[in-house]
Amino acid sequence: MIRLMDVFKEYDNGTKALKGINLRIDDGEFVFLVGPSGSGKSTIIKLLTAEVSATQGRVMVNGYNLNNIRQWQIPYMRRTLGVIFQDFRLIEKKTVRSNLEFVMRIIGASPREMRRRIPYVLDLVGLGDKADVYPNEMSGGEQQRVAIARALINNPQMIIADEPTGNLDPQRSLEIMTLLERINSMGTTMLVVTHEKELVNRFSKRVVAIQNGELASDERGGYYQYEKSV
Repeated sequence: MIRLMDVFKEYDNGTKALKGINLRIDDGEFVFLVGPSGSGKSTIIKLLTAEVSATQGRVMVNGYNLNNIRQWQIPYMRRTLGVIFQDFRLIEKKTVRSNLEFVMRIIGASPREMRRRIPYVLDLVGLGDKADVYPNEMSGGEQQRVAIARALINNPQMIIADEPTGNLDPQRSLEIMTLLERINSMGTTMLVVTHEKELVNRFSKRVVAIQNGELASDERGGYYQYEKSV
């Protein structure tokens, strides 16, 4: 479960990124986080991953109170999250299998666990026959599926997808979002940050809109009401 309670964030340069945000995301929910560039979406992600701390207010992530979390606890908190990035961030010189093994080794997974888990997750994202392929031999949509597999590989409670379809054409974008919806239906909480109005409006999900660092709307089965800024 995610909770932001009266959260403010002001950066050292004086930028007031968040101004009293209250937000609760329960286990198993699928939530779109939308809003124009500079609205505060990226700051919320950085708060949830403990990359930055709130200036004021309380942040809870999957049972961890990030206001008083100790440095040694942060890696354990982050293991409850899987993060998907717009630019994939795959290791180009490693095969798909090796990319996933690398992530599993970080948490001390055994070779036996890797042999069991990796084929399962690759099948889940539709890449069961791509384990020995390198990222640069794959399409953008396939690379994003690898990124989703990487986010899933350690069985997180929640996935944060930061503009996961930003580099994809409309058809591939729809496929990726449908995959995220399927993963959510299996019990994984999903927070998708996006600018893509048309894509959000195709799915009847909860839509949280941020505007100028404040919560503008929070609608279940809602629509993206803000135009992409230029």
